[in-house]
Amino acid sequence: MRNFGRVIRLSLRYRFTFALSVITALCVALLWGANISAIYPFVEIAFQGDSLQKWVDVRIEKTQREAAEQEALIEEFRRQLAGASPEEQNRLEARIGLAESRIAAEQQAEQTFRWLKPYINRYLPDRVFPTLVLIMGALILGTLVKSLFVIANSILVGKLAHLGTFELRRAFYRRTLRMDPATFTDQGTSDLMSRFTHDTENVNGGLNVLFGKLVREPLKGAACLIGAAFISWRLLVLSLVIVPLAALAIRWLAKMLKRANRRAMEGMAQLYSTLEETFRAIKVVKAFTMEREERRRFHVDSKKYYKKSMRITRYDSLSHPMTEVLGMLVISLAMMAGAYLALEGKTHLLGIRMSPRPMSLGALLLFYGLLAGAADPARKLSDVFSRLQRAAAASDRIYALLDREPTLRDPDAPVRLPRHSRDLVFDGVNFSYRPGNPVLEDINLRIGFGETLAIVGPNGCGKSTLVNLILRFADPESGEVRLDGVPLPAARIRDVRAQIGLVTQEPLLFDDTVYANIRYGSPQATREEVLQAAQRAQAHRFIEADLPEGYDTVVGMMGGRLSGGQRQRITLARAILRDPPILLLDEATSQVDLESERLIQNVLEQFIRNRTTVIITHRLAVLALADRIAVMEGGRILDVGSHEELLARCALYGRLYEIQFEDLRQSA
Repeated sequence: MRNFGRVIRLSLRYRFTFALSVITALCVALLWGANISAIYPFVEIAFQGDSLQKWVDVRIEKTQREAAEQEALIEEFRRQLAGASPEEQNRLEARIGLAESRIAAEQQAEQTFRWLKPYINRYLPDRVFPTLVLIMGALILGTLVKSLFVIANSILVGKLAHLGTFELRRAFYRRTLRMDPATFTDQGTSDLMSRFTHDTENVNGGLNVLFGKLVREPLKGAACLIGAAFISWRLLVLSLVIVPLAALAIRWLAKMLKRANRRAMEGMAQLYSTLEETFRAIKVVKAFTMEREERRRFHVDSKKYYKKSMRITRYDSLSHPMTEVLGMLVISLAMMAGAYLALEGKTHLLGIRMSPRPMSLGALLLFYGLLAGAADPARKLSDVFSRLQRAAAASDRIYALLDREPTLRDPDAPVRLPRHSRDLVFDGVNFSYRPGNPVLEDINLRIGFGETLAIVGPNGCGKSTLVNLILRFADPESGEVRLDGVPLPAARIRDVRAQIGLVTQEPLLFDDTVYANIRYGSPQATREEVLQAAQRAQAHRFIEADLPEGYDTVVGMMGGRLSGGQRQRITLARAILRDPPILLLDEATSQVDLESERLIQNVLEQFIRNRTTVIITHRLAVLALADRIAVMEGGRILDVGSHEELLARCALYGRLYEIQFEDLRQSA
């Protein structure tokens, strides 16, 4: 529950809302007890056919009579003391003490009734039926006011829960964006989505019952128990002797529920993963007619989640019967003891004093009603344990990620990084994602400012990893990457990436307008600057001519409403608008048609001037833009040189060239 406590503290930042929710819950509790207390005037007054004036007179007379009877008993006991044995004297003195306490109780009751008498005579009706109407009216009014407080409390509690969840989501999202890119690859986005949606909703549900039922219902129960204690606190204690045993059972049940909920949430995360994979690869699924296999896989995952959910259901099913049996045991014990005291006119049970004076039928029924009123909140709390344990398990899953620190951090005293103007250097760089599996080995490379370097090599040779080190998506295990003489880890991550424009193999667009996607990364840009960037990227014409709303056209999820060439030119316009001194192109033209590639190449010929450019590609047309070409294999740089130099001395480059040339000739 420690992590759920941290979520609670997020909600408690809104102290005024919390205070109002507690005040309204307290008002609900007081009115709940007051409404139940209407049993007493119904039984004692209205159903006896008496008015309130007659009732108070009878009560005063009865207390006087009872006190006189006890005084007569005391005189009799004192007369018997003279000739009694020592043992009999002790017994008589004990009975005299009891009678004296009974007289004190009757006198106290008489004072109370005498205090009430002038108010009853002055303000309340003197006939039976108007008295009944008054009681009913007070009961209806109390119920109406209580309902208004219940509505206000529900709204305040909902606000408090949503604010707490809002703060949690915001903190979780902020921390997630700070994590290294490898985190998203290792964990998968489906697990993150499960925690952002399913788990946070469970946290919200837990906050709702915590600030709602778990505050309001115990207060209602406390109001009833306090009222019952005023009638006979000793009888109340006797009735509640079995509560500690129930508390132990509930503690065991809560532990089991938390464990079961954690496993169910892991199952839900797996369902998210299966759905994400299937929907993202729907073309492959359909092309290979694997719908049946995907249905089978989803069925297996759903079945696992079903079994885990059923375990929660089984544990949850115990909570309501446990509280109901507890309530019935308490009421039964109280009824047997109270009935004996009232019907026999006794004040002691098993030698223990239960009340200072015999309980009337009305007082006994009110005692039972208040116990029942306390049992109802306990019954309503039966589902609280399940939801709280679910929220606690969800909080543990969320904070397991929220508490992680990114591997890549800004230095305590970052070096200022001015706009790139000299060189980008790899000095003895080694890197691996897993120990013992090197991806880059002894990389030594210098790229001068304004130079265009193309990197070629077979798949898996480390080309993209090299680019990731420039972006500082990861740091080398050994060696250094320096920008104008400054090691990248010595500068702020934002300062490094602010120098870089990136165009990837798969154009990444957001479900927003064309204008917003081009402006992404350059929020200070004006509309005129956005249009100029689109014109330089050869995108302005199709945006205005082919898209229904021009720059205000929403491109859809991942830019799905545009063609591959259109998406790539928009991402290129985004990079142009940023005007970075370093441009990284990772297979930027590999998924576009020849016409789009030719347009993009014309754009790049102009844009790469006076900026450092690193191109990962296997396209001959793009290689023509490079000043030098680096050939990689197995995580190492085999050779660096011009196209002609590499053809003459690098066998691997010659093979790659022949393969690409043959592909071009066949496609022509």
